[in-house]
Order: sequence, then C-alpha cells, then structure tokens
Amino acid sequence: MFRLFKHYVPHAVVWLALIEFCALLASAEGAWHLYAHQAGFDAGPIGERWLPLLTFAVSNMLAMMAVGMYGTEALRAMGFATARLLAAISLGVIFLSVLGFVLPTVTLWRANSIYAMVFAIVLLLAVRLMLTQSAGTDAFRRRILVLGAGPRAARLKALSEEPGRGFQIAGYVAMAATEKAVTGALPRAKVASLADHAVALGAGEVVLAMEERRGALPLADLLRVKTTGVHVNDIASFLERETGRVDLATTNPSFLIFSDGFSAGQRIARASKRVFDILASLAVLVIGLPLILIAGIAVKLDSKGPVFYRQPRVGLFGAPYDVVKIRSMRTDAEAAGKAVWASENDPRITRVGHIIRKLRIDELPQLWCVLKGEMSFVGPRPERPSFVEELERELPYYAERHMVKPGLTGWAQINYPYGASVEDARVKLEYDLYYAKNYSPFLDLLILLQTVRVVLWPEGAR
Repeated sequence: MFRLFKHYVPHAVVWLALIEFCALLASAEGAWHLYAHQAGFDAGPIGERWLPLLTFAVSNMLAMMAVGMYGTEALRAMGFATARLLAAISLGVIFLSVLGFVLPTVTLWRANSIYAMVFAIVLLLAVRLMLTQSAGTDAFRRRILVLGAGPRAARLKALSEEPGRGFQIAGYVAMAATEKAVTGALPRAKVASLADHAVALGAGEVVLAMEERRGALPLADLLRVKTTGVHVNDIASFLERETGRVDLATTNPSFLIFSDGFSAGQRIARASKRVFDILASLAVLVIGLPLILIAGIAVKLDSKGPVFYRQPRVGLFGAPYDVVKIRSMRTDAEAAGKAVWASENDPRITRVGHIIRKLRIDELPQLWCVLKGEMSFVGPRPERPSFVEELERELPYYAERHMVKPGLTGWAQINYPYGASVEDARVKLEYDLYYAKNYSPFLDLLILLQTVRVVLWPEGAR
C-alpha cells in the first residue's frame, strides 16, 4: 500500500493511474500530429501545446476516477471496465466541451479531441486487457505471515479469499495452544526463528493477530523480523489499510489515541474546507435551482403536503440542527411519532420520491445548511437524535464521528448502502472513523469524485 496524503492506495492502482495518465497524454499528442498531417501544417514543438494536452489528460483521469475505474470490480472484470471507461470518456467529452466554450485556448481543437478520444479508448482498453490477464496472479499479491490462529486470524483468512485483494497469506503461526480457528497453522514451538520463517516464506509483512497480547508478544523475535526488512503490523492497522475502515472488533482506545490521524480540526485544514464549502454550495445552489423547482412542482402534484420538510439532526460536537430536504415520503410516514429506519423499497416513499431519491435531488436543499456552516460537503451522514442515542449505547466510539461536521456525501456513503439497522450503522461507523482519522483535502476530492459514480449508478439508495 502507498499512503497518499494519509489515505491508503494500493501500489498497483498508483502505477496503473500513472500508466493511464501517460496513455492519455500520448493519445492527445498522437491526435495533434494526425490532425496536423491531414491539415498540412507543421505540428511544432510539444512545448507549444502542453496545456491542451495536460487539460485533456487531467479531465479524463478525473472522469475515470469519478465513475469507479480504479475500484475492485473495474480492476478485475474487462466488461465492467469497458462500460465504465465509455462512461468516463463521455463525461470527459462533456467537461471538455464546456471548458472549451469558456476557455478555448486550454483545450484541443474539436477535430483533435475526437481523434484523441478514439486513441484514448484504444490505448486504455489495451492497458486494461493486459491488467485483467495478469491481475490476481500470485506475482502481483503481497505475501504476509500471520502470527495467530484464532478468530482474528480466521478473519484475515476470509479477507484474503475475497476477490481483488492485493495480498495472500503465506502461513500462520499459532502463538498459543488455544488458537485453533485456522487449520494447518504451525505451532510456535516448531518455529525456531520467526524472522527466518518469514524470510523462508517470502513474506514481506508480518501481521499480529493474536487473541491475547498482554505478556505474550515475542518482542525479541519481532525486533529481529523488523531488522530483516520485513514490515511488522498489528491487525487493527492492517485491516484499516486493506478495507478503508477502522475495524471496531480489533480496535481499542490506545490504538486510536497513539496512531496517526484525527487532524481534521487543524486550523488550516478547517479554514480551507470551509472556504470550499461556501464556494461550492453557492455554485451548486445556483446550478441546481431549476432542479429544485421542477422537483418541488412534481412533489406538489404527486401527493398532498408541503414541498420541503425540516427534521432535527445531530451535527458537529453533538449540537442539534434542522436539516432541510425535499419531501419524498407521505406526510403520515411517521404517524406514530417515532423515528423509523428507512428500508429498501420503503412503501412510505411516493412515486416522485423514488425518482428524486435515486438522483439525490431531495438532498439539494441541504446546501443551505452547508452555506450556514451546519454541514459540510463531505462528512459523516447526519443522523436523527433518537437514532444517535440508541447507537451511542450500542456501538463503541459512535460519539467520535461527531468530531467532524456531517456532510452531504462521505466515505461511508460511497462505500456502503444506506444504513437501515444497527448493524448497518456499525459498518458505516467504521468508514466514518476512517474518514475522521485520515482526513485530508485529497480524501475529500476522492469522495466528491466517487459521488458521481453513486449518482450515476445509485447502488443502495433508499
């Protein structure tokens, strides 16, 4: 894993992105020369056109990130990658057309753009074809040695067997006689040297997955492992890195206290995030006003009741505020006066409500909350006070998610369907803690780009 601005990115994904960025630059340059040859003029030195080439490559890279071209499924399945690539190129065409209308000197000419898009599709499909032919082979997966053979080690075993994981388990060492959840684990007594054993297995990392660590850590052996160049990690840090979640089952307060992270409250980061929220919410409110008006008229015609509704939510540091949304449910949705979890195919949702929820149009009025400073563009999903009271009793560290402002979109929202139970809330809390712990403007950018994917392919919207 490569840690980019505190966010974990697989090395293979970083290299793939660099290769595809070069392919996009090559496509734009090739298109320029083809058009110059057809039109009968000299192409000139590349230094005279570096800005249009860079604009083409960056725009399409952002579009590819937005549609999920670097997600697990797109990295494994050629058909899936092809469909997403065509969607990305379409988004790139739209963006470059708008940009060319506003700033014509920073984009390629129209004919150049058409040629560049064709070249890009061919080159990127060739890169992805080579990737899908080689992905998943052992040569491209990191080998790890697990110290432990209990339930925690069994979790790592199940994780390693999921498609698209970038690691494989080279072996297990049972550190105690009571650890029997993983069959075939080598007893600790039969391993003379953990360092030599790790080297013999070709392991690049040792993960501590022992059920009981107090007084049982082989510190001298782990020091020797570390000095041989093999990375040593505990299971909580390993799972955070591999899953993009803070795993509640293996996390303790000392891990959260002493590990790196939770810097979203820094003055510069807070100020830059607020400036972005103000500018972005103003821009989207202006652009989205026609959608709000059309949706409001449709809601009024479809069912009786107000167009907008207010609902109490819990914000930064647990402070209450009212969220504003376009009504998508019947007015008697909670006739009993008790908050109810939304469910898949919820019968309380109106016909228009189904559409505006899928397209996230019902969320647009919340931009007013962002403008006022009660919310941010990116952050944990705001929950209702009654749900928060219940979840704080049921889930450890739930209050810590309120250390950052709630958001319109977030790390949990793009990685997990809408939560409709305590167990769903538990998984989403793990994503929210990861966001709060590893916050950076780069992570916000990734989330905003991936939100485009969620809107275009509304998985789990309720």
